Amino acid sequence: MAKKKKAAAAAGAVTAARSNPYVQRVVEDDEIRDNVRVAFEAARDAYDRLANGKTVSKTLTDDKKFHKDLHTAAEALKDAGASLSKPQKKKRKGGLGRKLLLLGVGAGLALALSADLRSKVLDALFGAEEEFDYTSTTAPSSAPGA
Repeated sequence: MAKKKKAAAAAGAVTAARSNPYVQRVVEDDEIRDNVRVAFEAARDAYDRLANGKTVSKTLTDDKKFHKDLHTAAEALKDAGASLSKPQKKKRKGGLGRKLLLLGVGAGLALALSADLRSKVLDALFGAEEEFDYTSTTAPSSAPGA
């Protein structure tokens, strides 16, 4: 009977963890996970230095590595908390902007590579090109002394 109660409690804890948005953020966000890992390792190192056989008061006051480990753990926890308090960035997979950019690049390449397409577009925008024959309205000047 005790095993069933423990299993039910564990299942309830898993369900609660899955529905908790903070737990979800820790699971999904690499930066938060990394900060929590660094904080845990630094706190573990600080605890090991505290329990290494020296007096606690001596370790608390004089051990510079202990102070460094505590500082690292505090900074990592502060960064993880700040990341958790920020709104989560939504990752969008493509959108109208990306499609328009791709369409523009494709159209630009097609215009650059095809002279026929380029002339059709120019004719559609500015009208058909007219043939122009130049005829001079002035008579050629005759050189004096010739």
